Amino acid sequence: MKKSLRRLTPFVLTLLVIEFLDELVYGTREAAWPLIRDDLGLTYWQVGLLLGMPNVIASLIEPVIGILGDVWKRRALVLGGGIFFALAALLTAVSGNFWVFMLASIIFAPASGALVTLSQAALMDDEPERHEQNMARWTFAGSIGVVAGPLALGAAVWIGIGWRGMYTLFGMLTFLVVASAWRFRFPAGARDPEGSAPPEGETSPLWFRAGLRSALAALRRREVLRWLTLLEFSDLMLDVLLGFLALYMVDVVHVSPAQAGIAVAVWTGFGLLGDFLLIPLLERVRGLAYLRVSVLVELLLYPLFLIVPSLWAKLAVLALLGLFNSGWYAILQGKLYSSMPGQSGTVMTVGNIFGLWASLIPVGLGALGERWGLGTAMWALLLGPIVLFIGLPRGGRMKNGGETVEAGGEHTPD
Repeated sequence: MKKSLRRLTPFVLTLLVIEFLDELVYGTREAAWPLIRDDLGLTYWQVGLLLGMPNVIASLIEPVIGILGDVWKRRALVLGGGIFFALAALLTAVSGNFWVFMLASIIFAPASGALVTLSQAALMDDEPERHEQNMARWTFAGSIGVVAGPLALGAAVWIGIGWRGMYTLFGMLTFLVVASAWRFRFPAGARDPEGSAPPEGETSPLWFRAGLRSALAALRRREVLRWLTLLEFSDLMLDVLLGFLALYMVDVVHVSPAQAGIAVAVWTGFGLLGDFLLIPLLERVRGLAYLRVSVLVELLLYPLFLIVPSLWAKLAVLALLGLFNSGWYAILQGKLYSSMPGQSGTVMTVGNIFGLWASLIPVGLGALGERWGLGTAMWALLLGPIVLFIGLPRGGRMKNGGETVEAGGEHTPD
């Protein structure tokens, strides 16, 4: 852990703060859904649209941002995304109906892509040989934000500013973070299909077309498709579960919004603990070996969470769920970056092109909940660990010093 802390340069720390802020906003929104739903008079269908449609639209915009992040001025894209992120937060704070809230959410999604995802790409380029380890640090920073979100919301409700006051604060904080990031240069690891990089700060239609061809070529590679598929299905037990957790606790388990906030805090809090423990763990064991074990545990825990009737039993199982799904995103995203060396910005592009269909999952889940009840719809999330169990590579690999040891004993460079 001390070794990891020594690697926190001011630039890396700024990138981690950006991720923290993004997840702080996200964690607050997920805990606030019962309040937002009642304030704006939303249906399950509208909540599903708010969770899914902004991502669908962002999936059409962010591929361009990702390619430009490799062949143009990544710093300008990050800072511009931060400005729009702040404006979206302020618009959310004053929204008075579904349509204004939807507009703010539509602005949020691509703004977050430019600000946060390209900051993640810059972190990957900062140490290209440590993708999994740096993704673990990134995920831990985000988990702190997710955990702090419900706590911040509770404090905001207690002092009387509510969820709207929190979004006003988020807008102001984002402007401060953008001002801090202004002084840094953002590395770009761009490579065209011939292996050359554009001159720093320059681009042209030719460079953009080369980046687009490279992205489309990556989408035809089996290894890249594997990690993209597993990432999308893993999200069922991550962001999608969190998006509906508070509503499930209020409408199915029949607890108060405050108790639902406690459930969200338990899930995210133990997820934070798991993300913290993952940082030193990945220095000792292979990420995929850990991932296979955690998927099996989640396959057992999630049905148990839905079945047990007691609130306290549900909270206990929820804590274990949050603990054992830690690392799913960090490890799978790290593998995706490693499968596309020199294309860290384009990772965002292929993720959005491939994930366009996945953006409709919350919409479908909301429609299913509207038709059959949210309790029934929540069973669909079990597809996440099932697909991971089937799709993860077999033949475990473990770390041995500075080398990677295959199951058969062959040594390959780490």
